[in-house]
Amino acid sequence: MKMAREFPLTFSTFLFFLAIIFFATTVRTPITGVGTIISYIRDDLGISNTLAGFLTTIPLLAFAIVSPFAPKIARRLGMEHTLFYSLVLLTIGIFIRSAGNISLLIIGTILIGVAISFGNVLFPSFFKAKYPSRVGLLTGIYTVSMNISAAASLAFSQPVAELSGWQGALGCTVILVIVTMVAWIPILRSEKVSQNQSGNGQKAVKVWKSPLAWAIAMAMGTQSLLFYCSTAWIPEILVSQGLRSDQAGWMASVFQLSQMPMTFFIPLLAEKLSSQRPIVYFFTLCYLIGFGGLLFQWTGGTLIWMILLGLAAGASFGLVLMFFTLRTRTAYEASEISGFAQSFGYLIAAIGPVLFGFIQEATGSWALPNILFIAASLILFIFSFISSKNRYI
Repeated sequence: MKMAREFPLTFSTFLFFLAIIFFATTVRTPITGVGTIISYIRDDLGISNTLAGFLTTIPLLAFAIVSPFAPKIARRLGMEHTLFYSLVLLTIGIFIRSAGNISLLIIGTILIGVAISFGNVLFPSFFKAKYPSRVGLLTGIYTVSMNISAAASLAFSQPVAELSGWQGALGCTVILVIVTMVAWIPILRSEKVSQNQSGNGQKAVKVWKSPLAWAIAMAMGTQSLLFYCSTAWIPEILVSQGLRSDQAGWMASVFQLSQMPMTFFIPLLAEKLSSQRPIVYFFTLCYLIGFGGLLFQWTGGTLIWMILLGLAAGASFGLVLMFFTLRTRTAYEASEISGFAQSFGYLIAAIGPVLFGFIQEATGSWALPNILFIAASLILFIFSFISSKNRYI
């Protein structure tokens, strides 16, 4: 069955876009809001800082464990139905997490991480299967919607927790999931991903045997490490350099907001280029200047460093997502490389913030972690440069 390569101007196309936008809101909001209300959870349940911090690591570990299995499940059930069932699991996880005791909090968080893994892995291949000539546009819309909803979650979680407690703040995200399930129903009834695209009848792809697949996985891993370590520790670094906590918080917001233009435009640009190496040069330069400013404590340029780091994070994330489709021939291959790379990437991401915090405590300084930021940027450059050559796994 041949899939449409252009967007027909129909009501069903509008519903498709709407469903994609809503789905994007569900893959970050159940996680990002936890950090802003962690003190409410800790004080109410009487848990340690270690366990409280682990709540933000559990989903990353779930991503790492579940990601390789998502393509295989989608191959049996179909991408559309697999993604829908992940929303059902996400709804259950949110309700369990918000029940109000420690055991259910952890169980619910695990289920949420498992559910979100499917969206993380399958959407690049879903776009390739549905509209292979418009993957860049769909990826851009998806990632921008994801980032906007994540920023909104950061902004509103604490005020909601003040009004209804941490249970209400965590539980209210289920509204978005239920709306998404309703919006997804027309996709379940629409033309399904063809057997050739979804992988039925194809020999399993052994991505771990491909040097290119490993290069993409390393790019995904170092990009994830840079993002999660930056999100976790840049505010602390800025406070250590003399900024007030509220000023550091605003700079962290600038870092997040600066990513949004890049997450939209980079997939569009990457799709048009035969080699994506100019994008690699761009974000590497931004990373090196931004982290160099932090390393040498040039606090007068903090706003500039945060903007550059945000541009770099958005550009590198957008490009790595596009590698999954640009370096593969079919949607199933795209899902396999996505699962492989994201499993590896999120494992590194889960370790990174803890490692950086340990090094800071051991040395009593942020100098070595800042040097590691620069080293990771150079590693990202190497593997992104390799992955940017126009070829297939």
